[in-house]
Amino acid sequence: MPFDALRTPLHALHLRHGARMVPFAGYAMPVQYPDGLLKEHLHTRAHAGLFDVSHMGQIQLIPRSGSLTDVARALEALLPIDVLGLRPGRQRYGLLLDESGGIRDDLMVAQCGDSLLLVVNAANKVADEAYLRAHLTGICEIAVLPRALLALQGPGAEAALARLAPEVAALRFMDVRAVDLAGTSALVTRSGYTGEDGFELSVPEDRAEALAETLLADGTVRPIGLGARDSLRLEAGLCLHGADIDAGTDPVEAGLGWAIPAVRRRGGAREGSFPGAARILAALADGPSRKRVGLRTEGAAPVRAGAPLFAGEVAGDAIGHVTSGGFGPSLQAPVAMGYLPAALTRPGTRVFAEVRGRRLPMVVNGLPFVPAGFKRA
Repeated sequence: MPFDALRTPLHALHLRHGARMVPFAGYAMPVQYPDGLLKEHLHTRAHAGLFDVSHMGQIQLIPRSGSLTDVARALEALLPIDVLGLRPGRQRYGLLLDESGGIRDDLMVAQCGDSLLLVVNAANKVADEAYLRAHLTGICEIAVLPRALLALQGPGAEAALARLAPEVAALRFMDVRAVDLAGTSALVTRSGYTGEDGFELSVPEDRAEALAETLLADGTVRPIGLGARDSLRLEAGLCLHGADIDAGTDPVEAGLGWAIPAVRRRGGAREGSFPGAARILAALADGPSRKRVGLRTEGAAPVRAGAPLFAGEVAGDAIGHVTSGGFGPSLQAPVAMGYLPAALTRPGTRVFAEVRGRRLPMVVNGLPFVPAGFKRA
């Protein structure tokens, strides 16, 4: 472990529970516990898994004018989503774009009544803060919150959390609510980045360990590491920034056009006026030249990120590449995601991945591999 790796407030808990720690985004993080990745993954799919995501950034935007509308309008100049229409107690998935329409980061935006709360990726949080300050300082106060973030994910998450706070059962997908959890003041959101139903718990750093141990005392909840976190989100067909999406990727080719609502599209009341709007609106209207797809191998060997993709088995130049890949424990089979020319993205299309000098057959598969279990009603 690098001597300068940062530690989350749950570091001691991870060690007590036998975690194998690895460096990730500048932090010492648990990659797996004694149960191992396979059992952790399947336990989350069947019951409830507790993840430490305290390395992510929590950034609060507080309007200087006292009107949250001013902040929402300013944030819409950076994000192609409907921030003005976001109601108190709700959150949305958003994309922070650069001037070419590339994805600087993907994030969550929560409307907390008197402020907006952004949850951003750990590897980008310093750059995101600087970018927000460069564009929004005159409009709002920007505060990086020193809070821990826990994620309770899986079909048993509601029952486990409701044993501490029955009111969480009333939350639906993308709801936000302040809740008391075993004497800890928490901001609870319900999204589920694993593709399963799930809750994210933002709590004071000095209360995180006690709350985590209380949750783990429930027989249905187990600690889960980064390894299973990645295999779960891959099966769910969800993007990882820095792998499946980055500054060289626009939202439409990434399959994230659904995050751009009608009000920000051509003919909408607030059409465009976000970075890279010309490129993105054109892609929404005409279709992108390439698309992110799911891929299944015809053999048993996983195809990892970086593998080039080819249209033929023996000749021709690479036509795309794999961005994420590995074994899907829920499917008992390898799965992957990658980019292909739009003409080759129909499910069932056969392509070839080059691995150690050999071309292995793969078939385009619809996403997600495992249907989402979000509680929408």
